[in-house]
Amino acid sequence: MKTSFNKTDEWMKRNARPLEAARWEYHFQEGEKDRVLDILAAFQNEDGGFGHGIEPDFWLPASSPMATWAAGQVLNEIGADSQEKIVQSMNEYLLETYEPESGMWPSVLPETNHYPHAPWWHWKEGVQDNWMFNPGAELAGYLIKWSIEGGEAEKTGWSSVGKAAARLMETETMDSHEICNYQQLLKLLKPEAFTQYTSYSYSELQDKINELAENCMEKDTAKWGSGYQTLPLDIIDHPGHPLAGKYKHLIEQNLNYYEDQLNADGIWEISWNWGDASDAFMVSQQYWKGVLAVNRYQLFQAFGY
Repeated sequence: MKTSFNKTDEWMKRNARPLEAARWEYHFQEGEKDRVLDILAAFQNEDGGFGHGIEPDFWLPASSPMATWAAGQVLNEIGADSQEKIVQSMNEYLLETYEPESGMWPSVLPETNHYPHAPWWHWKEGVQDNWMFNPGAELAGYLIKWSIEGGEAEKTGWSSVGKAAARLMETETMDSHEICNYQQLLKLLKPEAFTQYTSYSYSELQDKINELAENCMEKDTAKWGSGYQTLPLDIIDHPGHPLAGKYKHLIEQNLNYYEDQLNADGIWEISWNWGDASDAFMVSQQYWKGVLAVNRYQLFQAFGY
């Protein structure tokens, strides 16, 4: 892996977006947290939300909850706290755009259609039914985590979590991305708080998430690489995950699979496309290579690989 890491490191410094290059240095080379924050701030708009293609598959410059979710993940991974101005502004945006009746934030906005985007990001009437609490469940967790106890933001966050929890417990199938949103929600908040603010305990929610995760995970290794599949490491992201012990062998196979899939530059090709050969997709594809490199090396690191 040392040779592969060095190749990846060279590629990241030559080709990755500044954001992924800064994240790479932060996680693996003692890079500065402030460097990541400074670059991330360039994607933030005056309303506190994020846009400008931070999620490489849609290029809407205006703020959107989904782009704000992508920023929230970066803020969380570098240990940002509620005192950061970038975080406070993000909370203001989330309060402004929350939809109380559904408990959600809109996953796709109509304006997305006016800029280059992958087909799954195309807005149409009723599209929220496809997304549900992706990314709302996780956004609610960030809002609570980075808010004042007893304040409006915390109350809004728990209002969303209550509706998200009810949705979770009622459904029989769920897309892997939404499952990951729920998993992150549980990691962000104190377990005892769920009993206090929702109709379900932490353990009930965790058991339901695990059930849905097992159902959507592709366990047949022969099918890996044939299109967009949910691999074990898409769900099980650290050794302490509740499913890690049960699927230890598959996790090892997935780690080996990722190592085998590295190209000569120490980079992974993406397994999806926009269904065209547009210049925008080619740029998006390049950006995603940097994102995948950071995310997958974090998995290698987490599992001591």
